[in-house]
Amino acid sequence: MIRLHGLAYSNYYNKAKMALLEKGVAFEEVATAIHGDDPEVLASSPLAKIPFLTLELGGLCESSAILEYLEAAYPTPPLLPADAYAAAKVRELAIFIDWHLEMAARQLYPSAFFGAAPLSDGNKARIRREIEQKAEAFARLAKFAPYVAGDSFTLADCCAFNSLPLVGMATRAIYGEDLLAPIVNYKAYIQFIGERSSAQKVVADRKIAMASR
Repeated sequence: MIRLHGLAYSNYYNKAKMALLEKGVAFEEVATAIHGDDPEVLASSPLAKIPFLTLELGGLCESSAILEYLEAAYPTPPLLPADAYAAAKVRELAIFIDWHLEMAARQLYPSAFFGAAPLSDGNKARIRREIEQKAEAFARLAKFAPYVAGDSFTLADCCAFNSLPLVGMATRAIYGEDLLAPIVNYKAYIQFIGERSSAQKVVADRKIAMASR
């Protein structure tokens, strides 16, 4: 059986978990802390990052690689279109969410969520400009028709559902306003995706994990 390692409040963990749930693949969740030095963890995730999978064949880390593996190993139901260009556009959007928009907002997380020292005014201003720039660019790619990449649920929705609310919460905590909402009408989308059983399971488990921290 597939074992999914990580923490249920991680958006990247939940991205992989949502894909597993959507595909109906049997898996076991294994609570695993980040940045440890356990040799068994390092054998599957060399930087001790989460999420990672352990399979009969070995370990697999990086959430994007995990979703690509699941798509290849369990093609039904598909999380990528059959058309090569359409599939590439879904991957493009997923990469943009993970590596541009969410990474820009991630600079706020230590102060917003984990009790780190407040950011300097200069850093706050710099990060705000970066987030707004990335949000405007994201708005040019996203479809919300009704799914983030178009008319079908894809792996880009696994990214968007688990990361967009974090961007909003982090910016609200630091700036007193959700910097994403005026640019992208993502809240209606989150409510729409939230009706899926996979999303409801992810959210419920995340709430339990957050309450036990």
